[in-house]
Amino acid sequence: MNPRTVLRIEGAAALAVALGGYYLSGGPLWLLLVLALAPDLSMLGYLSGPRIGSLVYNFAHTYTVPTVVGAVGYGVGEPTVILVALVWIGHIGADRLVGYGLKSPTGFNHTHLSVQRRETTVTPSESPVADATRPR
Repeated sequence: MNPRTVLRIEGAAALAVALGGYYLSGGPLWLLLVLALAPDLSMLGYLSGPRIGSLVYNFAHTYTVPTVVGAVGYGVGEPTVILVALVWIGHIGADRLVGYGLKSPTGFNHTHLSVQRRETTVTPSESPVADATRPR
């Protein structure tokens, strides 16, 4: 299976679990609507250039940060923090589902989900088989 397809399925699963958790936690619809696109404010980092922009955007679009936020919210018994983390995870999952990925510092449209295949030919000197059979 294509890795992009796997990442999209993973995004769909994250979105479903986050929305289910939000619903089961009794989160208000207004908070979900207000926070749904909040992680995209990280695109403002691109005002400082693509290197800083990709760093800020990727920080806001990895599952690690909202997972830690949710764990802290759970640890201190703060349900609103958990709801924020669930919306954040859901946002990232939705992004992955529709094909948006982590950004490369080379440009906003270069992501880990949009890597273009290069047509390459392997010369005998680059072949792993040739390397394995070459006398040493």
